[in-house]
Amino acid sequence: MERDHAFIEYVVKALVDNPDAVNVVRSVDEMGVLLTLTVHPDDMGKIIGKDGATAKALRILLRVVGMKNNARVNLKINEPVGGKREREFKSVDEAVDGLGV
Repeated sequence: MERDHAFIEYVVKALVDNPDAVNVVRSVDEMGVLLTLTVHPDDMGKIIGKDGATAKALRILLRVVGMKNNARVNLKINEPVGGKREREFKSVDEAVDGLGV
């Protein structure tokens, strides 16, 4: 396991209530390293933080880890199924029906 992968997994598991649900996938391409993080839906607030502060801090720390290994490291946080964003957006039909027109 690479250092960046081990680092983010360790930190996220320490933050969440469901550490067994934490999944980190590492992929490398010409743009650098991409770590894709998936957590339990109940833990999304802890990972994002107030105004995204926790997620921003995680990304900054990952960049520091990447600099030590001469790599550009980015973090993508997957939105869980049934998450808040999924409920916010409606289809056009649902929006029209909601207007009562």
